[in-house]
Amino acid sequence: MIHINNVMNRFISNIPRLSALIIGLMLFSNEIQSQISVINPSFEDEPADATTPQGWHPCDNMTTPDIFPGFWGVYNDPSEGNTYVGIITRENGTYEQFGQRLSSKLKKGQCYRTAIDLAHSIIYSGYNKPIQVRIYIGSSKCDKNQLIFESPVMKSMKWSTHLIEFVPTAEHEYFIIQAHFSDEPYNHKGNILLDNLRPFVVCGNT
Repeated sequence: MIHINNVMNRFISNIPRLSALIIGLMLFSNEIQSQISVINPSFEDEPADATTPQGWHPCDNMTTPDIFPGFWGVYNDPSEGNTYVGIITRENGTYEQFGQRLSSKLKKGQCYRTAIDLAHSIIYSGYNKPIQVRIYIGSSKCDKNQLIFESPVMKSMKWSTHLIEFVPTAEHEYFIIQAHFSDEPYNHKGNILLDNLRPFVVCGNT
């Protein structure tokens, strides 16, 4: 009987610890569920020209990004990991874009938050002018149903982090990253560099 009492006393004394553990696991589970993950968010792969990094898909012909550093005179250091990507605009009005299917659907009316690091290369095989990037979400591969982010024109070689906060107007599970011309009144050959895309999280969750 004494042995049973000792076991019960130890169990009762550990109840606060067990409760804290259970609550912690529940909070951790809720945090994971509130995140929508991205495959290869820092664009890691072997440096190459006209190549989409693992986990990403191009949109249409002649829209593949380049994986840097080491090509076209682009030798900026990455902001995270070992590699990053660059996309361009052309004088004929075309541009590069690529995307990915998210791990789960973005819910209509729910606020989401993510962030991405952006920079510019002063040398990019003639595609040297500063441009901006646009990010869209859509319901199928490469659909641009809703614009969720338009960056400033990136003129600095230094990486800067840009917060993206948006509310889907419909249920979407794809997103597309597109190079876009600056506010100059004509098309031109420009570039923008991208790295370190964060997970999509519900607003209010860190």
